[in-house]
Amino acid sequence: MKQHILVIGAGFGGVWSALSAARQLDMHDRHDVQISVLAPQAELRIRPRFYEADVHTMFAPLDELFQSVGVRFIKGSANSIDEQGKTVGYSSEFGHQGTLRYDRLVLATGSQLIRPDSGGIHEHAFDVDQIEEAVYLEQHLKTLKNQPYSTARNTVVVVGGGFTGIETATEMPARLRAALGDNTDVRVIVVDRAPQIGAAMGEGIRPAIVEASEHLGIEWVLNTSAAAVDAYGVTLADGKRIEARTVIWTIGFRASPLTELLTGARNAQGRLHVDHNLKVLGQADIFAAGDVAYAATDDLGNFSAMSCQHAIALGRHAGNNAAADLLGVAPTTYRQPKYVTCLDLGTWGAVFTEGWDRQLKLVKEEAKSLKTQINTQWIYPPAADRVTALAAADPLIPVA
Repeated sequence: MKQHILVIGAGFGGVWSALSAARQLDMHDRHDVQISVLAPQAELRIRPRFYEADVHTMFAPLDELFQSVGVRFIKGSANSIDEQGKTVGYSSEFGHQGTLRYDRLVLATGSQLIRPDSGGIHEHAFDVDQIEEAVYLEQHLKTLKNQPYSTARNTVVVVGGGFTGIETATEMPARLRAALGDNTDVRVIVVDRAPQIGAAMGEGIRPAIVEASEHLGIEWVLNTSAAAVDAYGVTLADGKRIEARTVIWTIGFRASPLTELLTGARNAQGRLHVDHNLKVLGQADIFAAGDVAYAATDDLGNFSAMSCQHAIALGRHAGNNAAADLLGVAPTTYRQPKYVTCLDLGTWGAVFTEGWDRQLKLVKEEAKSLKTQINTQWIYPPAADRVTALAAADPLIPVA
């Protein structure tokens, strides 16, 4: 029986884990190890783009890519992990229960938005977290024109002024006018607990957010939060009311609940603490990649963020090291000292910074060009060609 490396998840962390494990096996000419990916669909969903229009196109099929490097895809959802028995329980697409054995496991099941169950938020707010939810929002926006004219119809409230909230809000004026007409008066409002616009992004990037907001006509309501949402608007914690037929929730991300099935330390977001080789602390055979991994990027106290920038590199290292561990060869220590931020700001442009302190490097058109390149090229998987795909999975390739 072949030894088995099982990767759970087909997001950025999972895809690159599978490719890098295949690369490690190829380097050692090993054909006695099977790599499998367990996920609900054989596609990489381009989650960083879900704030854009045409979101139904934001995925990349994986069948041919996996076949080109000898990775087996299993369609299903993991629901249990037996650390002692080295098995994973899962449900197939038809609801049948199955079990998969592993010799090395890479958990790469990502993160999810957690919306409060109270205040009508779960029932009435939209989000752009998963492709299904983002498509649902897009369909809603397109049907607004069928509603009678009102300020509420033409108003979108975005709850949360972090990265996702800002990109969603700054894209929204153009999306609303595409749905309602170029000359329609639209209103986009960001509700944020912070005392300043874009405070979560730091002082280096904040002026660009302020300028873009003024240019796009985006309003910010600060020092408060959303207490309740209904079909006609949002009630704030301070009692104020904003009439809006569209409220988008962008706060409250947490690692996949599968992390709770493992013995190991987790941070406040549920992310598993891992060592420098991305092995889960306290585990002998389990690695983590992407949003479920809380990994030190350097020796200065910086840790990986929930972003594809880190998930790609984490995947390249986790898969490589899971295979290396199985083969008894040296692992590649995860290090990602370079950190960048490229924030889309709608038709105003974008802003690009370098370093954890976000030193401003590019703004407006130059940054927008880079952001477009990142979103449409850099974060997509490689071509379904064995040589190309394996070369792209080298963990020493820098990711910026």
